[in-house]
Amino acid sequence: MSKESCSEEKGLNLLHQLEDIFENDPLIDEMGYIHPSQFSLLNDESGIPGDSPEEVLHPSAERTASSVESLLDASNQENLYFWNRDHKLGISTQILLQLYRSAKQSFMSAFKQYKASNIQSDKVVDSSYAFPSCDHLESILMRHSRSLLLLSCDFITAWNCRKYVLSKKNQPSVFMDELHLSALVLSYAPKSEQAWSHRRWVIKSISANCSNFNEILEKESELVEKIAEVLILCRNYILLNWKEIKDELPCLESPMLVLHELKRARNWAAQHIADNSCFHYRRRLLLKILEDSSCRRCVSSGYNFDMEQLWKDELDWNRTLVNRFVGREALWLHRRFLSSCWINHFLTESSNTSNASKETASKYHEFGEFLENELCLAKSCSTILDNDFEDLQSQAKHSACYILWLRTQVPKPLENELLEKLRGVDLLNLLNKSCPERSSLFNDIMK
Repeated sequence: MSKESCSEEKGLNLLHQLEDIFENDPLIDEMGYIHPSQFSLLNDESGIPGDSPEEVLHPSAERTASSVESLLDASNQENLYFWNRDHKLGISTQILLQLYRSAKQSFMSAFKQYKASNIQSDKVVDSSYAFPSCDHLESILMRHSRSLLLLSCDFITAWNCRKYVLSKKNQPSVFMDELHLSALVLSYAPKSEQAWSHRRWVIKSISANCSNFNEILEKESELVEKIAEVLILCRNYILLNWKEIKDELPCLESPMLVLHELKRARNWAAQHIADNSCFHYRRRLLLKILEDSSCRRCVSSGYNFDMEQLWKDELDWNRTLVNRFVGREALWLHRRFLSSCWINHFLTESSNTSNASKETASKYHEFGEFLENELCLAKSCSTILDNDFEDLQSQAKHSACYILWLRTQVPKPLENELLEKLRGVDLLNLLNKSCPERSSLFNDIMK
């Protein structure tokens, strides 16, 4: 037997071992690549004897006796190739190239056979004509494509092939398995665009006909938070993909579901106050509520929702975070958004209505209170007790710039109210003190 044929046979045996592991442990939720020198350490920590192939290979009962023997012989080699314990899978880096080649070759062969079978079934009228079962070919195709994607997560043909097979089925359990597979891929490749795209497709496919879809969304949120918590460098990318998934779901058109997500995401944002992507996500949710004019006041399941009160609560929560976490620019940027929306959507619209002057006077009074609160916040944050503490200096700079920004957002009918409130504040001195390198810019703006 030639060296090339031996290598191909070994690659196929490795592929069968990998596929058998997934058949015997379908709950694998994390995988990674391991250097051969680390297997003995992993075995020692988990209490697996180094010469115990049963813990590693899990040969399927469907294999022939000779095939099982070959697998057991392979497992007795000095370096084991697979490690499977507690629903975790490790693959030796020593066999990655060989395993990938076998997985790709097996997948492409099954794919061609599957396409030929579909063409043949369309042409043949005589039902007695024998050709491979389509269900059997689909099973093989899904099996090989899974192995290939775990080795090459951006293999687009494999993802598209799985979409095609799944689109012909109407079984929720199959789609749930697909969510599990994409989650497994994301456990080692969190920035895989194809894995996120496939996940979006699966969620959209089941959104209309799934009875427990809200539960699935909750688990999705937990998965995203888990990945983003561990992989800090990929957090913005992960949250962006999750936002795209949710933005495409028709089920989130319901204001109550958006409110639930807004409430659920508050703890996450409070724990990552320096991460602007968390607050950007909240802004997307708030805008989604704001865009629906029917959301201003809605009653559902006995829950009374006041949009204006929601905005005030968000402002109060942001104020608490600003005072607690000093010098965080993300918090001040979020406050700009909240203040801008409050002025443009609640104050301006109300003052332009034809309803009499009582409501307008009430809104002017609320605006006066709003300005008073914002100026008090800026004054409290502009005090620099220690010049060596950079966060205090940043806090003073952000607060002064916020007031300067707010000055440009006030509608003309209310400018006098703002100017009157600003008389007791030396804004220019505050700006120059907090950010002296921009004093010339501030002098020109304040003229």
